[in-house]
Amino acid sequence: MTDPLLAAAYAEYGWDSEVAVTPGPRGALGRIWQVRTRDGRYALKHSFAAPPAGQLAAELDLTSRATAAGVRVPATHPAGDGRLLVPAPGGGLLRLYDWVDLHPVDPAAPDTPARLGVLLARLHSCAPPASGQEPWYHQAPEPAQFAGFADRPWSARLDRLRKDLPRLTAVLTPPDPARLRLCHRDLHPENVQAGPGGDLVVLDWDQLGPAEPGRELIQTLYAWFTTDDPDRMRECYDAYVDAGGPGRLTGPADYTMLLADRLNFLLHQARIATDPDTDGDDRAWADSEIDETLRLLPTPEQLALIARIAPARPAAPGSPPDDRHRAQPGRR
Repeated sequence: MTDPLLAAAYAEYGWDSEVAVTPGPRGALGRIWQVRTRDGRYALKHSFAAPPAGQLAAELDLTSRATAAGVRVPATHPAGDGRLLVPAPGGGLLRLYDWVDLHPVDPAAPDTPARLGVLLARLHSCAPPASGQEPWYHQAPEPAQFAGFADRPWSARLDRLRKDLPRLTAVLTPPDPARLRLCHRDLHPENVQAGPGGDLVVLDWDQLGPAEPGRELIQTLYAWFTTDDPDRMRECYDAYVDAGGPGRLTGPADYTMLLADRLNFLLHQARIATDPDTDGDDRAWADSEIDETLRLLPTPEQLALIARIAPARPAAPGSPPDDRHRAQPGRR
């Protein structure tokens, strides 16, 4: 075993030479291997950074609630010493999950808006209250911070965005502490896929933390549906409300989490792509992430779509389900 990371995994999980490990997909914050053992198949994840204190306990609490509410989540398996998170050589952490044979959910399929709306309603309805405000999700970089990224395929588009930033960021406001619940915060199509029976499976809870449900809702709508089809966004929102989802869309401030998260991520990836010490694979990945983020970022004009997505609806009843111990995860 020449790869020190995989050698560590074999040792920590007690695997012998009959266990086969093959590369799987990677993301911005980690990568996956498929593990085949006598007992079945598993997904080994290497997260590039360690989570903040309390994150794992908060995740286990929320995923337990979500499972009870009918949301499918891959289970985690401990290492030989009982730990769920194992330090990886060179940094980051290893974690072992059930392997689930997945296939992408087509955002254009007729039933996708309703299915996604019901899923979000279940996640938000079972989520406990949360406390704390993470600037990453409500404060955006200054326009000057996007200057100077020259000679990349996306440089001209980034410069055009820099000129639009004041109009985009004018809608940003801090979240209302009374509305915060523990949320996934990264429900794009790669993290919500279909299992063997067609049921939706929620993956990759690394970004879990406090958010207003309405803000995660619009973040998810823009991740799944094109801005030239607000009717599908409205169909998803209607299904969410009808299924008892607690979030409500009320105005442009609801774009805060979507905009701040994408703009902060964009700046982070631009710095990686232009760092002379970045290796070729990581630079190519950053370039791809930047291209996608620039394509999906709403324009100032598109912020007005919220009036078509979300006509006035009755206020959501009740408060988060358990206020005895406010969850306090966070990563930024």
